Amino acid sequence: MDVLKVLQSSTAHLRVAIVHDWLVVRGGAEKVLDAFLDLFPEAEVFTVVDFMPQALRERLEGRRVHSSMIQRLPLARRYYRHYLPLMPYAIEQLDLRDFDLVISSSHAVAKGVLTHSEQRHVCYCHTPMRYAWDMKEAYLADAGIRFPPLEWAMRYALHRLRQWDYVTAGQVDCFLANSHNVAKRIDKFYRRSATVVHPPVDIEAFAFNPGSRDDYYLTASRMVPYKRQDLIIEAFRDMPERRLIVIGDGPERARLERLAEGADNIELRGFVPTVELQRYLANARGFVFAADEDFGIAPLEAQACGTPVIAYGHGGALETVRGAPGVAQPTGCFFEAQSVASLCAAIERFEASRFAAVDCRAQARRFAREAFFTRLHERLHDWLPAVA
Repeated sequence: MDVLKVLQSSTAHLRVAIVHDWLVVRGGAEKVLDAFLDLFPEAEVFTVVDFMPQALRERLEGRRVHSSMIQRLPLARRYYRHYLPLMPYAIEQLDLRDFDLVISSSHAVAKGVLTHSEQRHVCYCHTPMRYAWDMKEAYLADAGIRFPPLEWAMRYALHRLRQWDYVTAGQVDCFLANSHNVAKRIDKFYRRSATVVHPPVDIEAFAFNPGSRDDYYLTASRMVPYKRQDLIIEAFRDMPERRLIVIGDGPERARLERLAEGADNIELRGFVPTVELQRYLANARGFVFAADEDFGIAPLEAQACGTPVIAYGHGGALETVRGAPGVAQPTGCFFEAQSVASLCAAIERFEASRFAAVDCRAQARRFAREAFFTRLHERLHDWLPAVA
């Protein structure tokens, strides 16, 4: 049975709107958006801003994409995040009244869209807003504000954002969480239950390498503070006999390049096309992942290539990597603290262990696109009683 076709047939009579926070780069949230666009080929897309580069918007071509008032504000292309205090108002101005089913793909404000009583609103929640809830202090520290009145203003803005975020959670009909990790936060912050539907991984897009590997370790992600590439670079500076390749781009790139200066064993390659990234993943000795992620698709993409993972043992990695001591058919190992010493010790354990490429590939298959659509099919009756 082709579950995707069954789902498409079951929902073909519905007018569907998909609300995404913002379209700027392609990350894990955008891969989930791709899956929803496959499921609802006639859906219209709504977003706060749409600055997705032409080279990355293939999946959006031919679709109606509606952006909010923030799209037209000064310097929005570069500084759209600075308009965060306006985003709740902006998302509420999107006109969705003509749609039967509204799906919000939300890690920030998308779930705050207004719907009426005859519509069904399903929120696929990547996480409650972490900079408003459990990562508030880290967010303020990264902002580096030293002027007290401005810091107080930011704290008040985040306070108001938390209030709005909590209230709008009550207007969602059905929550889907991308992991058990996120489902727990939905319960804690919103007092709502959520069904776990793991994000889809396009397994077939990644070439499986069952054979020999090159001598490098790989890390790849957007260069932002919480991804902790700085920790990985510092660890490999202390291990000059081991080679590290860092792939990605973002606001942290200049700082990371300075951090890696003088270390001949560390190479920062910047952004690379998807095909080249897949080649790096398939030939790496291991993939290093230091973020405390809500879910994290990158470790699964590495495992799809047969590549084992060294991951920070918190958050979504606990659901995607078989790295606990003594576990059968391991696909990697964990380090317990975001510290250089802990990561270096994990790499020593990694090199003393044996991992089978076939086990890594099998673990990734548990999160394939087919599993994503099958889980949605199982929960279809929760989505549609009001509109089916």
